[in-house]
Amino acid sequence: MATVEQPTPGRTHEVANQPPPLSDYNVYAADRVLVEAVRREGAHWAEGRISAVGEIAGSEHVQTLGTQANENPPKLKTHDRYGHRVDSVDFHPAWHELMAVAVSHELHCSPWKDPRPGAHVARGAAFMCMSQAEAGIGCPISMTYSVIPALRTQPELAAEWEPRFLSSTYDPANAPAPQKAGALAGMGMTEKQGGTDVRANTTVARPVNGGGPGAEYELSGHKWFMSAPQCDAFLVLAQADGGISCFLFPRWTPDGTRNRFRLQRLKDKLGNRSNASSEIEFDAASAWLVGEEGAGVRTIIEMVNHTRLDCVLGGATGMRAGVAQAIHHASHRSVFGRELVSQPLMRNVLADLAIESEAATIGALRLARAYDEALAGDVEAQNFKRIANAVLKYWICKRAVAHAGEALECLGGNGYVEESGMPRLFRESPLNSIWEGSGNVQCLDVLRAMVKSPAALEAFFAEVAEGAAAEPRLAAFATRLRDEVPGDLETVEARARHLVEKMALALQASLLVRYGDEAVADAFCASRLSGDWGQAFGTLPAGTDFGRIVERHRPISS
Repeated sequence: MATVEQPTPGRTHEVANQPPPLSDYNVYAADRVLVEAVRREGAHWAEGRISAVGEIAGSEHVQTLGTQANENPPKLKTHDRYGHRVDSVDFHPAWHELMAVAVSHELHCSPWKDPRPGAHVARGAAFMCMSQAEAGIGCPISMTYSVIPALRTQPELAAEWEPRFLSSTYDPANAPAPQKAGALAGMGMTEKQGGTDVRANTTVARPVNGGGPGAEYELSGHKWFMSAPQCDAFLVLAQADGGISCFLFPRWTPDGTRNRFRLQRLKDKLGNRSNASSEIEFDAASAWLVGEEGAGVRTIIEMVNHTRLDCVLGGATGMRAGVAQAIHHASHRSVFGRELVSQPLMRNVLADLAIESEAATIGALRLARAYDEALAGDVEAQNFKRIANAVLKYWICKRAVAHAGEALECLGGNGYVEESGMPRLFRESPLNSIWEGSGNVQCLDVLRAMVKSPAALEAFFAEVAEGAAAEPRLAAFATRLRDEVPGDLETVEARARHLVEKMALALQASLLVRYGDEAVADAFCASRLSGDWGQAFGTLPAGTDFGRIVERHRPISS
């Protein structure tokens, strides 16, 4: 009679069929699509720098920092122990360590500090790598990167503040900027009553000594969302005599006293919990006019456009992180006698997620190249990004939410548990679509560009045509789309989302046909353009080369 082995006391079972952690790997080197895009879009010279960030971001240590920063969100400190107002924000040490890594690698400033061809592509790729460790730090990093072109509207203010923003030293002290080794920038536009309609703002700006560009004003009013209130200076909008205007508002005044503002509370947000977002009151706070009175939106839009680029990069980053985790899990998990990654239906899901991720990454880095070219005076690039910026922000950020949910499901119940990191990814996924103008704002911006900048529309379709020349399905899709744009002007606004979605698909298809993997491009055109696709991920046509696509996106070889 066979004997039954008794379990060792205190141990009921062995842990088996569980994947190892996806850590201690280089997130850049493991991302073939990103590596190809960096080289193609003119940033090959920065690969060493990008790879260094990828190595750090993929380390177990830095991944742990991201978890700690989210589990210990920032706390508002309004007063010190003696009752003096301090209006500061306390962060967990993990946040400060993450910020120090990002700033030391100049993710907040490198294109302005070293403005060579491909600089925005290089910075964008490194930003994508670091954001996979923790997306929350992206807010102050992105706004500091984005403030420079807007601030240069007022040269004397730029001369004072730009060197501080270009510093590669992270200094979290709540102290006057001249006493610090580096500074960071934030932004405050929206108010309770207006939201996106910033022209409805009620915050008032009164000149101190006559006013005018570069002059001091006093601000009284509020901001419903003041991003990253721990920063050293902010661009804000307020009503001056000449209309809505842009101001530089520092935490400390030039005489070294705390500026006259009050942090009312920090927002309790769905995601992005490691980062602080606040409500703020101005009480005759000192600020300096950037640009002309009445030109506030035109001035701050340069900051907004660069942060919109980072929203596109952020959406693509979330997709890459989800795909990497899903494929890694499926490659180390067996069900019904074989690995998940080998099972036809799971391969379909993983391949579909990978296709979406590849299209997003290629689109994001192509957009970053347009920023490089436009900065160098390329009119065609300026026209292209005028529409592509809004088109890609709308579509990539919209798709990120469904993508994160499907990637989470690939891990089953494990994916629904906080320790997997997937819930954090899912909570983060809607944010880039909301930041710097939600979906409707982007679609209306595309419509405005069609009317006001016909050359921008032509530049966009010229980019689509490059891929259409080699792909009949795209050619047919683009022809139908061109007939719809703008179409019936009485109904165009109601149709705007449909139009922008098709524009995004046409652009992504063109880029994939020219630059992506052949199997990915074929599956994208068959599913997204020809309609051989369902209503959820994992409904690609049966003839798709699933294995090739999944293998292309595998983060670490099994």
